[in-house]
Amino acid sequence: MKRLCIGACILAATLLLGGCATPGAAPEAISAPLASTTGGELRGVREGDLSVFRGIPYAAAPTGDLRWAAPRPAGRWQGVRDASAFGPGCIQPPVPATSLYNDPPSSTSEDCLTLNIWAPHDVQDAPVIVWIHGGSLRIGASSLPMYDGSEYASRGVVFVSINYRLGVLGWLAHPELSEESADGLSGNYGLLDQISALKWVRDNIAAFGGDPENVTVMGESAGALSTTYLMVSPPARGLFEKAIIQSTNLRTFPALSEPAYGMPSAEQIGVDMLAKLGASDIAGARAMDAQDLTNRSTMAGFNPQGTIDGTTLPRQLIDTFDSGEQARVPVIVGYNAHEYRPVGAPGVAMPTDADEYAARIGAIYGDLAPEFLRIYPHEGGTDALLDATGDGIFGASGERIAKSQQALGLGSYFYVFDHCYTSARARDLCAFHASELPFTFGNLRGEDLPDVWPVPDGPYDRAISNAMLDYWTSFAADGVPRAVGLPDWRSYGAGQNFLAFEDAPVAGRDFKPGMIELHEAFGHQQREAGQAWGMLVGLAAKPATDKK
Repeated sequence: MKRLCIGACILAATLLLGGCATPGAAPEAISAPLASTTGGELRGVREGDLSVFRGIPYAAAPTGDLRWAAPRPAGRWQGVRDASAFGPGCIQPPVPATSLYNDPPSSTSEDCLTLNIWAPHDVQDAPVIVWIHGGSLRIGASSLPMYDGSEYASRGVVFVSINYRLGVLGWLAHPELSEESADGLSGNYGLLDQISALKWVRDNIAAFGGDPENVTVMGESAGALSTTYLMVSPPARGLFEKAIIQSTNLRTFPALSEPAYGMPSAEQIGVDMLAKLGASDIAGARAMDAQDLTNRSTMAGFNPQGTIDGTTLPRQLIDTFDSGEQARVPVIVGYNAHEYRPVGAPGVAMPTDADEYAARIGAIYGDLAPEFLRIYPHEGGTDALLDATGDGIFGASGERIAKSQQALGLGSYFYVFDHCYTSARARDLCAFHASELPFTFGNLRGEDLPDVWPVPDGPYDRAISNAMLDYWTSFAADGVPRAVGLPDWRSYGAGQNFLAFEDAPVAGRDFKPGMIELHEAFGHQQREAGQAWGMLVGLAAKPATDKK
Protein backbone atom coordinates (compact mmCIF):
# COMPACT_ATOMS: atom_id res chain seq x y z
CA MET A 1 0.00 0.00 0.00
CA LYS A 2 2.79 2.42 0.78
CA ARG A 3 4.14 2.06 -2.77
CA LEU A 4 0.72 2.90 -4.26
CA CYS A 5 0.38 5.89 -2.00
CA ILE A 6 3.78 7.21 -2.96
CA GLY A 7 3.10 6.60 -6.63
CA ALA A 8 -0.26 8.40 -6.37
CA CYS A 9 1.36 11.40 -4.74
CA ILE A 10 4.02 11.56 -7.44
CA LEU A 11 1.37 11.29 -10.15
CA ALA A 12 -0.65 14.09 -8.57
CA ALA A 13 2.42 16.31 -8.39
CA THR A 14 3.27 15.54 -12.01
CA LEU A 15 -0.22 16.49 -13.15
CA LEU A 16 -0.04 19.73 -11.20
CA LEU A 17 3.35 20.64 -12.52
CA GLY A 18 3.00 19.60 -16.15
CA GLY A 19 2.22 22.24 -18.77
CA CYS A 20 1.49 25.91 -18.25
CA ALA A 21 -0.04 27.41 -15.15
CA THR A 22 -3.76 28.06 -15.43
CA PRO A 23 -6.11 30.25 -13.44
CA GLY A 24 -6.92 28.57 -10.15
CA ALA A 25 -3.84 26.29 -10.28
CA ALA A 26 -2.41 25.22 -6.94
CA PRO A 27 0.38 27.43 -5.55
CA GLU A 28 2.80 24.48 -5.85
CA ALA A 29 2.32 24.54 -9.62
CA ILE A 30 3.41 28.15 -9.83
CA SER A 31 6.33 27.84 -7.44
CA ALA A 32 7.78 24.55 -8.74
CA PRO A 33 11.57 24.77 -8.27
CA LEU A 34 13.78 24.91 -11.35
CA ALA A 35 17.47 24.08 -11.70
CA SER A 36 19.94 24.33 -14.55
CA THR A 37 22.41 21.43 -14.86
CA THR A 38 25.03 20.25 -17.33
CA GLY A 39 22.33 17.99 -18.82
CA GLY A 40 19.68 20.67 -19.15
CA GLU A 41 16.85 22.28 -17.18
CA LEU A 42 14.99 20.45 -14.40
CA ARG A 43 11.63 21.04 -12.76
CA GLY A 44 11.28 19.60 -9.27
CA VAL A 45 8.50 19.79 -6.68
CA ARG A 46 7.92 21.89 -3.58
CA GLU A 47 7.34 19.82 -0.44
CA GLY A 48 6.76 22.29 2.38
CA ASP A 49 9.89 24.39 2.69
CA LEU A 50 11.93 21.96 0.61
CA SER A 51 12.76 21.68 -3.07
CA VAL A 52 12.93 18.06 -4.21
CA PHE A 53 14.29 16.71 -7.50
CA ARG A 54 14.08 12.99 -8.28
CA GLY A 55 15.31 10.67 -11.00
CA ILE A 56 18.08 12.89 -12.37
CA PRO A 57 20.39 10.99 -14.76
CA TYR A 58 24.04 11.41 -13.84
CA ALA A 59 25.41 8.97 -16.43
CA ALA A 60 24.29 7.32 -19.66
CA ALA A 61 22.28 4.12 -19.53
CA PRO A 62 24.76 1.20 -19.05
CA THR A 63 23.02 -0.97 -21.62
CA GLY A 64 24.04 -2.77 -24.80
CA ASP A 65 27.77 -2.39 -25.38
CA LEU A 66 27.91 -0.22 -22.22
CA ARG A 67 26.96 -3.19 -20.04
CA TRP A 68 30.22 -3.76 -18.14
CA ALA A 69 31.83 -0.50 -19.20
CA ALA A 70 32.87 2.54 -17.21
CA PRO A 71 29.99 5.03 -16.98
CA ARG A 72 29.66 7.54 -19.79
CA PRO A 73 28.34 11.09 -19.35
CA ALA A 74 24.58 11.49 -19.55
CA GLY A 75 23.40 13.18 -22.72
CA ARG A 76 21.56 16.49 -22.77
CA TRP A 77 17.78 16.58 -22.96
CA GLN A 78 15.54 19.04 -24.72
CA GLY A 79 13.24 21.40 -22.87
CA VAL A 80 12.57 21.22 -19.13
CA ARG A 81 12.85 17.70 -17.71
CA ASP A 82 10.28 16.67 -15.12
CA ALA A 83 12.09 15.60 -11.94
CA SER A 84 9.12 14.79 -9.73
CA ALA A 85 9.42 10.98 -9.74
CA PHE A 86 12.15 8.57 -8.75
CA GLY A 87 13.91 6.65 -11.46
CA PRO A 88 13.84 2.85 -11.38
CA GLY A 89 16.18 0.96 -9.10
CA CYS A 90 19.03 -1.04 -10.60
CA ILE A 91 18.41 -4.66 -11.56
CA GLN A 92 18.52 -6.93 -8.50
CA PRO A 93 17.42 -10.41 -7.41
CA PRO A 94 14.31 -11.02 -5.33
CA VAL A 95 14.62 -11.24 -1.56
CA PRO A 96 12.60 -13.69 0.56
CA ALA A 97 9.39 -12.09 1.82
CA THR A 98 10.31 -13.04 5.39
CA SER A 99 13.61 -11.15 5.28
CA LEU A 100 14.07 -8.01 7.36
CA TYR A 101 15.64 -6.49 4.29
CA ASN A 102 12.85 -7.24 1.81
CA ASP A 103 12.05 -3.76 0.54
CA PRO A 104 12.29 -3.85 -3.25
CA PRO A 105 11.99 -0.69 -5.35
CA SER A 106 8.70 -0.26 -7.16
CA SER A 107 10.46 -0.78 -10.51
CA THR A 108 13.90 -1.77 -11.77
CA SER A 109 15.81 -1.30 -14.99
CA GLU A 110 19.30 -1.61 -16.38
CA ASP A 111 18.91 2.11 -17.15
CA CYS A 112 19.10 3.16 -13.51
CA LEU A 113 21.98 5.61 -13.00
CA THR A 114 20.01 8.42 -11.41
CA LEU A 115 20.15 10.50 -8.26
CA ASN A 116 17.74 12.50 -6.10
CA ILE A 117 18.11 15.79 -4.25
CA TRP A 118 16.35 17.30 -1.23
CA ALA A 119 17.28 20.92 -0.54
CA PRO A 120 16.04 23.78 1.62
CA HIS A 121 14.22 26.24 -0.60
CA ASP A 122 16.39 29.16 -1.74
CA VAL A 123 19.47 27.98 0.20
CA GLN A 124 23.03 28.85 -0.88
CA ASP A 125 26.38 27.23 -0.10
CA ALA A 126 24.81 24.58 2.14
CA PRO A 127 26.73 21.47 3.21
CA VAL A 128 26.06 18.44 1.02
CA ILE A 129 25.56 14.79 2.00
CA VAL A 130 25.72 12.10 -0.69
CA TRP A 131 24.01 8.87 0.46
CA ILE A 132 25.10 5.44 -0.83
CA HIS A 133 22.60 2.71 0.04
CA GLY A 134 23.50 -0.71 1.35
CA GLY A 135 22.30 -4.17 0.37
CA SER A 136 25.38 -6.39 -0.02
CA LEU A 137 26.12 -4.68 -3.38
CA ARG A 138 23.25 -6.74 -4.81
CA ILE A 139 19.95 -5.13 -3.63
CA GLY A 140 18.59 -1.73 -2.61
CA ALA A 141 17.76 1.59 -4.24
CA SER A 142 17.89 5.32 -3.53
CA SER A 143 14.09 5.52 -3.79
CA LEU A 144 13.28 3.46 -0.69
CA PRO A 145 11.09 5.41 1.77
CA MET A 146 13.54 4.83 4.62
CA TYR A 147 16.11 6.91 2.71
CA ASP A 148 13.92 9.98 2.25
CA GLY A 149 16.24 12.95 2.83
CA SER A 150 13.67 15.46 4.09
CA GLU A 151 14.91 15.49 7.69
CA TYR A 152 18.43 16.36 6.57
CA ALA A 153 17.21 19.09 4.24
CA SER A 154 15.03 20.55 7.00
CA ARG A 155 18.24 20.91 9.02
CA GLY A 156 19.97 22.90 6.30
CA VAL A 157 21.70 20.14 4.31
CA VAL A 158 21.44 19.50 0.58
CA PHE A 159 20.89 15.74 0.60
CA VAL A 160 21.66 13.55 -2.42
CA SER A 161 20.91 9.84 -2.83
CA ILE A 162 22.22 7.75 -5.71
CA ASN A 163 21.71 4.48 -7.53
CA TYR A 164 24.65 2.39 -8.74
CA ARG A 165 24.97 -0.90 -10.60
CA LEU A 166 24.48 -4.00 -8.47
CA GLY A 167 25.36 -7.67 -8.52
CA VAL A 168 26.94 -9.21 -11.60
CA LEU A 169 26.09 -6.11 -13.67
CA GLY A 170 28.09 -3.89 -11.36
CA TRP A 171 31.00 -5.99 -10.15
CA LEU A 172 31.98 -8.60 -12.76
CA ALA A 173 35.62 -8.80 -13.83
CA HIS A 174 36.63 -10.83 -16.88
CA PRO A 175 39.72 -11.05 -19.15
CA GLU A 176 37.68 -9.98 -22.21
CA LEU A 177 36.39 -6.93 -20.36
CA SER A 178 39.89 -6.01 -19.26
CA GLU A 179 41.15 -6.38 -22.82
CA GLU A 180 38.47 -4.12 -24.30
CA SER A 181 39.02 -1.47 -21.62
CA ALA A 182 41.36 1.41 -22.48
CA ASP A 183 43.12 1.06 -19.12
CA GLY A 184 43.16 -2.76 -19.09
CA LEU A 185 40.79 -3.07 -16.14
CA SER A 186 37.45 -4.69 -15.38
CA GLY A 187 35.12 -5.00 -12.40
CA ASN A 188 34.36 -2.13 -10.01
CA TYR A 189 31.65 -0.73 -12.32
CA GLY A 190 29.40 0.04 -9.37
CA LEU A 191 32.24 1.96 -7.73
CA LEU A 192 32.92 3.85 -10.95
CA ASP A 193 29.22 4.77 -10.99
CA GLN A 194 29.55 6.23 -7.49
CA ILE A 195 32.59 8.25 -8.58
CA SER A 196 30.66 9.48 -11.62
CA ALA A 197 27.79 10.58 -9.35
CA LEU A 198 30.23 12.49 -7.14
CA LYS A 199 31.63 14.25 -10.22
CA TRP A 200 28.09 15.21 -11.19
CA VAL A 201 27.56 16.61 -7.70
CA ARG A 202 30.80 18.60 -7.96
CA ASP A 203 29.70 20.09 -11.28
CA ASN A 204 26.02 20.71 -10.52
CA ILE A 205 25.16 20.87 -6.83
CA ALA A 206 25.57 24.66 -6.63
CA ALA A 207 22.44 24.93 -8.80
CA PHE A 208 20.51 23.33 -5.91
CA GLY A 209 22.08 25.51 -3.20
CA GLY A 210 24.85 23.10 -2.20
CA ASP A 211 28.53 23.86 -1.67
CA PRO A 212 30.59 21.61 -4.00
CA GLU A 213 33.58 22.09 -1.70
CA ASN A 214 31.75 20.77 1.37
CA VAL A 215 30.57 17.27 0.44
CA THR A 216 30.18 14.39 2.89
CA VAL A 217 29.86 10.84 1.58
CA MET A 218 27.65 8.67 3.78
CA GLY A 219 26.76 4.99 3.54
CA GLU A 220 25.66 1.93 5.51
CA SER A 221 26.73 -1.72 5.10
CA ALA A 222 27.56 -2.10 1.39
CA GLY A 223 27.19 1.69 1.21
CA ALA A 224 29.69 2.00 4.07
CA LEU A 225 32.01 -0.40 2.26
CA SER A 226 31.58 1.74 -0.86
CA THR A 227 32.46 4.83 1.17
CA THR A 228 35.57 3.01 2.36
CA TYR A 229 36.41 2.12 -1.26
CA LEU A 230 36.06 5.81 -2.13
CA MET A 231 38.45 6.73 0.68
CA VAL A 232 41.19 4.54 -0.82
CA SER A 233 40.42 5.16 -4.52
CA PRO A 234 42.67 7.72 -6.25
CA PRO A 235 40.00 8.57 -8.88
CA ALA A 236 37.69 9.68 -6.05
CA ARG A 237 40.29 11.94 -4.45
CA GLY A 238 39.08 15.52 -3.98
CA LEU A 239 35.42 14.70 -4.66
CA PHE A 240 34.41 14.76 -0.96
CA GLU A 241 35.63 16.39 2.24
CA LYS A 242 34.17 14.13 4.96
CA ALA A 243 32.83 10.59 5.36
CA ILE A 244 30.17 8.92 7.52
CA ILE A 245 30.69 5.16 7.59
CA GLN A 246 28.01 2.95 9.19
CA SER A 247 29.12 -0.72 9.48
CA THR A 248 31.99 -1.30 7.04
CA ASN A 249 34.70 -3.93 6.84
CA LEU A 250 38.34 -4.16 5.79
CA ARG A 251 38.32 -7.75 4.57
CA THR A 252 40.39 -9.24 1.76
CA PHE A 253 39.30 -8.64 -1.83
CA PRO A 254 40.42 -10.52 -4.95
CA ALA A 255 43.14 -9.11 -7.19
CA LEU A 256 42.27 -8.53 -10.84
CA SER A 257 44.41 -11.05 -12.69
CA GLU A 258 46.44 -13.03 -10.14
CA PRO A 259 45.37 -15.29 -7.28
CA ALA A 260 46.10 -13.87 -3.84
CA TYR A 261 45.56 -14.87 -0.22
CA GLY A 262 44.10 -18.22 -1.19
CA MET A 263 41.52 -16.65 -3.53
CA PRO A 264 41.30 -16.93 -7.31
CA SER A 265 41.70 -13.75 -9.33
CA ALA A 266 38.64 -11.61 -9.99
CA GLU A 267 38.99 -12.36 -13.71
CA GLN A 268 38.98 -16.11 -13.02
CA ILE A 269 35.91 -15.71 -10.83
CA GLY A 270 34.27 -14.01 -13.84
CA VAL A 271 35.32 -16.76 -16.25
CA ASP A 272 33.92 -19.42 -13.92
CA MET A 273 30.68 -17.49 -13.49
CA LEU A 274 30.04 -17.13 -17.22
CA ALA A 275 30.66 -20.86 -17.61
CA LYS A 276 28.00 -21.56 -14.96
CA LEU A 277 25.60 -19.30 -16.86
CA GLY A 278 26.26 -21.06 -20.17
CA ALA A 279 27.75 -17.94 -21.81
CA SER A 280 30.83 -18.71 -23.92
CA ASP A 281 32.01 -15.11 -24.02
CA ILE A 282 31.15 -11.54 -23.03
CA ALA A 283 29.13 -11.04 -26.22
CA GLY A 284 26.94 -13.95 -25.18
CA ALA A 285 26.57 -12.54 -21.66
CA ARG A 286 25.64 -9.11 -23.05
CA ALA A 287 22.91 -10.74 -25.09
CA MET A 288 21.29 -12.24 -21.99
CA ASP A 289 18.31 -10.59 -20.33
CA ALA A 290 19.56 -8.42 -17.46
CA GLN A 291 17.09 -9.74 -14.88
CA ASP A 292 17.68 -13.38 -15.85
CA LEU A 293 21.44 -12.82 -15.76
CA THR A 294 21.16 -11.30 -12.30
CA ASN A 295 18.89 -14.01 -10.91
CA ARG A 296 20.95 -16.88 -12.28
CA SER A 297 24.30 -15.43 -11.21
CA THR A 298 22.93 -14.90 -7.71
CA MET A 299 21.74 -18.50 -7.52
CA ALA A 300 25.14 -19.61 -8.86
CA GLY A 301 26.85 -17.89 -5.94
CA PHE A 302 28.27 -14.73 -7.50
CA ASN A 303 29.54 -12.48 -4.72
CA PRO A 304 29.64 -8.82 -5.81
CA GLN A 305 32.71 -7.12 -4.36
CA GLY A 306 35.49 -4.74 -5.20
CA THR A 307 38.48 -5.83 -7.26
CA ILE A 308 42.04 -4.83 -6.36
CA ASP A 309 42.99 -3.63 -9.82
CA GLY A 310 45.98 -1.38 -9.06
CA THR A 311 44.14 1.75 -10.19
CA THR A 312 40.57 2.15 -8.95
CA LEU A 313 41.45 0.12 -5.85
CA PRO A 314 45.27 0.13 -5.84
CA ARG A 315 45.84 -2.32 -2.97
CA GLN A 316 44.10 -4.11 -0.16
CA LEU A 317 42.11 -1.63 1.89
CA ILE A 318 43.91 -2.38 5.13
CA ASP A 319 47.30 -1.84 3.44
CA THR A 320 46.19 1.58 2.22
CA PHE A 321 45.06 2.60 5.70
CA ASP A 322 48.25 1.19 7.24
CA SER A 323 50.37 3.30 4.89
CA GLY A 324 48.34 6.47 5.46
CA GLU A 325 47.54 6.78 1.74
CA GLN A 326 43.77 7.04 2.18
CA ALA A 327 41.77 10.25 1.74
CA ARG A 328 42.66 12.81 4.39
CA VAL A 329 39.11 13.49 5.54
CA PRO A 330 37.43 13.55 8.96
CA VAL A 331 35.15 10.57 9.65
CA ILE A 332 32.24 9.41 11.71
CA VAL A 333 32.55 5.63 11.77
CA GLY A 334 30.90 2.92 13.83
CA TYR A 335 28.70 -0.14 14.00
CA ASN A 336 25.79 -1.74 15.81
CA ALA A 337 26.27 -3.69 19.01
CA HIS A 338 24.57 -6.88 17.77
CA GLU A 339 25.03 -6.86 14.00
CA TYR A 340 24.43 -10.56 13.42
CA ARG A 341 21.34 -11.12 15.58
CA PRO A 342 18.84 -11.20 12.66
CA VAL A 343 20.71 -13.40 10.23
CA GLY A 344 23.08 -15.53 12.25
CA ALA A 345 26.61 -16.20 11.12
CA PRO A 346 28.49 -19.24 9.82
CA GLY A 347 30.00 -21.60 12.34
CA VAL A 348 28.35 -20.08 15.40
CA ALA A 349 26.77 -23.19 16.93
CA MET A 350 27.96 -23.00 20.52
CA PRO A 351 29.33 -26.28 21.97
CA THR A 352 27.39 -27.33 25.06
CA ASP A 353 30.61 -28.20 26.84
CA ALA A 354 32.85 -25.33 27.98
CA ASP A 355 36.00 -27.43 27.65
CA GLU A 356 35.15 -28.34 24.05
CA TYR A 357 34.53 -24.69 23.28
CA ALA A 358 37.88 -23.71 24.76
CA ALA A 359 39.65 -26.47 22.85
CA ARG A 360 38.13 -25.50 19.50
CA ILE A 361 38.88 -21.81 20.00
CA GLY A 362 42.40 -22.75 21.12
CA ALA A 363 42.99 -24.74 17.92
CA ILE A 364 42.02 -21.71 15.81
CA TYR A 365 43.35 -18.76 17.80
CA GLY A 366 46.46 -20.28 19.40
CA ASP A 367 48.12 -17.81 21.75
CA LEU A 368 45.20 -15.43 21.26
CA ALA A 369 42.66 -17.96 22.56
CA PRO A 370 42.69 -16.82 26.22
CA GLU A 371 41.86 -13.27 25.15
CA PHE A 372 39.09 -14.51 22.83
CA LEU A 373 37.61 -16.60 25.65
CA ARG A 374 37.78 -13.63 28.03
CA ILE A 375 35.83 -11.37 25.67
CA TYR A 376 33.49 -14.07 24.32
CA PRO A 377 33.10 -16.66 27.12
CA HIS A 378 31.21 -19.93 26.83
CA GLU A 379 28.60 -18.74 29.31
CA GLY A 380 27.66 -16.02 26.82
CA GLY A 381 26.20 -18.71 24.59
CA THR A 382 25.52 -18.29 20.90
CA ASP A 383 25.05 -14.55 21.42
CA ALA A 384 28.71 -14.30 22.38
CA LEU A 385 29.79 -15.86 19.09
CA LEU A 386 27.38 -13.73 17.10
CA ASP A 387 28.80 -10.63 18.78
CA ALA A 388 32.33 -11.89 18.08
CA THR A 389 31.44 -12.01 14.38
CA GLY A 390 29.97 -8.52 14.41
CA ASP A 391 32.91 -7.16 16.39
CA GLY A 392 35.47 -8.86 14.17
CA ILE A 393 33.94 -7.77 10.88
CA PHE A 394 32.39 -4.36 11.60
CA GLY A 395 33.61 -3.22 15.01
CA ALA A 396 37.33 -3.75 14.59
CA SER A 397 37.18 -2.37 11.03
CA GLY A 398 35.42 0.76 12.25
CA GLU A 399 37.89 1.31 15.05
CA ARG A 400 40.77 0.69 12.66
CA ILE A 401 39.54 3.46 10.38
CA ALA A 402 39.00 5.78 13.33
CA LYS A 403 42.50 5.03 14.56
CA SER A 404 44.01 5.56 11.09
CA GLN A 405 42.34 8.93 10.52
CA GLN A 406 43.33 10.01 14.02
CA ALA A 407 46.96 9.18 13.18
CA LEU A 408 46.72 11.63 10.27
CA GLY A 409 45.64 14.37 12.67
CA LEU A 410 42.03 14.37 11.48
CA GLY A 411 38.76 14.43 13.36
CA SER A 412 37.79 10.82 13.94
CA TYR A 413 34.54 9.97 15.74
CA PHE A 414 33.67 6.39 16.67
CA TYR A 415 30.14 5.30 17.67
CA VAL A 416 28.26 2.20 18.78
CA PHE A 417 24.52 1.98 18.15
CA ASP A 418 23.02 0.00 21.04
CA HIS A 419 19.48 1.35 21.23
CA CYS A 420 16.85 -1.30 21.91
CA TYR A 421 13.19 -0.48 21.56
CA THR A 422 10.18 -2.57 22.58
CA SER A 423 9.31 -4.32 19.32
CA ALA A 424 12.97 -5.10 18.59
CA ARG A 425 13.50 -6.52 22.09
CA ALA A 426 10.44 -8.72 21.73
CA ARG A 427 12.06 -10.38 18.70
CA ASP A 428 15.61 -10.48 20.12
CA LEU A 429 16.67 -7.95 17.50
CA CYS A 430 18.26 -5.26 19.62
CA ALA A 431 20.79 -3.20 17.61
CA PHE A 432 20.75 -5.56 14.62
CA HIS A 433 22.51 -4.85 11.33
CA ALA A 434 21.07 -1.68 9.74
CA SER A 435 18.73 -1.00 12.68
CA GLU A 436 20.21 2.49 13.06
CA LEU A 437 18.95 3.57 9.63
CA PRO A 438 15.45 4.78 10.62
CA PHE A 439 17.11 6.81 13.37
CA THR A 440 19.81 8.38 11.22
CA PHE A 441 17.13 9.40 8.68
CA GLY A 442 14.35 10.30 11.12
CA ASN A 443 11.97 7.98 9.27
CA LEU A 444 10.48 5.91 12.08
CA ARG A 445 6.96 5.23 10.80
CA GLY A 446 5.95 1.74 9.76
CA GLU A 447 5.12 2.91 6.24
CA ASP A 448 8.74 4.11 5.86
CA LEU A 449 10.21 0.69 6.71
CA PRO A 450 10.38 -2.79 5.18
CA ASP A 451 7.29 -4.82 5.98
CA VAL A 452 9.03 -7.23 8.40
CA TRP A 453 11.08 -4.55 10.20
CA PRO A 454 10.33 -4.03 13.92
CA VAL A 455 8.79 -0.55 14.04
CA PRO A 456 10.34 1.84 16.59
CA ASP A 457 7.74 2.36 19.27
CA GLY A 458 9.57 3.32 22.45
CA PRO A 459 9.56 6.54 24.47
CA TYR A 460 13.15 7.40 23.57
CA ASP A 461 13.05 6.68 19.84
CA ARG A 462 12.36 10.15 18.46
CA ALA A 463 14.87 11.73 20.85
CA ILE A 464 17.61 9.30 19.77
CA SER A 465 16.78 9.95 16.13
CA ASN A 466 16.95 13.71 16.60
CA ALA A 467 20.27 13.35 18.41
CA MET A 468 21.81 11.31 15.60
CA LEU A 469 20.48 13.70 12.96
CA ASP A 470 21.94 16.66 14.85
CA TYR A 471 25.35 15.01 15.28
CA TRP A 472 25.40 13.89 11.63
CA THR A 473 24.35 17.25 10.16
CA SER A 474 26.72 19.32 12.29
CA PHE A 475 29.54 17.02 11.19
CA ALA A 476 28.53 17.55 7.56
CA ALA A 477 28.67 21.30 8.14
CA ASP A 478 32.15 21.63 9.66
CA GLY A 479 33.59 18.21 10.53
CA VAL A 480 32.67 18.25 14.25
CA PRO A 481 29.57 16.32 15.46
CA ARG A 482 27.56 18.35 18.00
CA ALA A 483 24.08 18.24 19.51
CA VAL A 484 22.77 20.95 21.85
CA GLY A 485 22.29 19.72 25.41
CA LEU A 486 23.85 16.31 24.68
CA PRO A 487 27.31 14.87 25.46
CA ASP A 488 30.38 16.19 23.71
CA TRP A 489 31.56 13.63 21.17
CA ARG A 490 35.30 13.42 21.62
CA SER A 491 37.61 12.39 18.80
CA TYR A 492 38.78 8.76 19.04
CA GLY A 493 42.27 9.66 20.30
CA ALA A 494 44.58 7.65 22.51
CA GLY A 495 41.70 6.93 24.88
CA GLN A 496 39.66 5.18 22.16
CA ASN A 497 36.78 7.54 22.85
CA PHE A 498 33.33 6.66 21.56
CA LEU A 499 29.69 7.68 21.75
CA ALA A 500 27.09 5.00 22.46
CA PHE A 501 23.54 5.58 21.27
CA GLU A 502 21.45 3.74 23.86
CA ASP A 503 18.26 5.26 25.26
CA ALA A 504 20.31 8.45 25.18
CA PRO A 505 23.80 9.25 23.89
CA VAL A 506 26.48 8.18 26.36
CA ALA A 507 30.16 9.09 25.99
CA GLY A 508 32.77 6.50 26.95
CA ARG A 509 36.33 5.24 26.48
CA ASP A 510 37.42 1.89 24.98
CA PHE A 511 34.03 0.39 24.13
CA LYS A 512 35.01 -3.26 24.56
CA PRO A 513 38.51 -3.46 26.06
CA GLY A 514 40.82 -5.67 24.06
CA MET A 515 38.35 -6.18 21.18
CA ILE A 516 40.11 -4.31 18.40
CA GLU A 517 43.51 -5.59 19.55
CA LEU A 518 42.30 -9.22 19.47
CA HIS A 519 40.78 -9.06 16.00
CA GLU A 520 43.66 -7.06 14.54
CA ALA A 521 46.20 -9.52 15.93
CA PHE A 522 44.32 -12.49 14.49
CA GLY A 523 43.92 -10.73 11.14
CA HIS A 524 47.67 -10.08 11.12
CA GLN A 525 48.33 -13.78 11.70
CA GLN A 526 46.03 -14.67 8.79
CA ARG A 527 47.77 -12.19 6.48
CA GLU A 528 51.19 -13.48 7.46
CA ALA A 529 50.00 -17.00 6.66
CA GLY A 530 48.82 -15.89 3.21
CA GLN A 531 45.16 -16.40 4.09
CA ALA A 532 42.17 -14.22 3.43
CA TRP A 533 41.06 -12.27 6.47
CA GLY A 534 38.21 -10.29 7.89
CA MET A 535 35.02 -12.30 7.29
CA LEU A 536 35.37 -15.54 9.24
CA VAL A 537 35.50 -15.10 13.00
CA GLY A 538 35.36 -17.43 15.99
CA LEU A 539 34.51 -21.06 15.29
CA ALA A 540 34.09 -20.27 11.57
CA ALA A 541 37.68 -19.04 11.19
CA LYS A 542 40.60 -21.13 10.00
CA PRO A 543 43.74 -21.59 12.07
CA ALA A 544 46.38 -19.12 10.95
CA THR A 545 49.18 -21.68 10.94
CA ASP A 546 50.19 -22.92 7.52
CA LYS A 547 51.51 -20.63 4.81
CA LYS A 548 49.47 -20.73 1.60
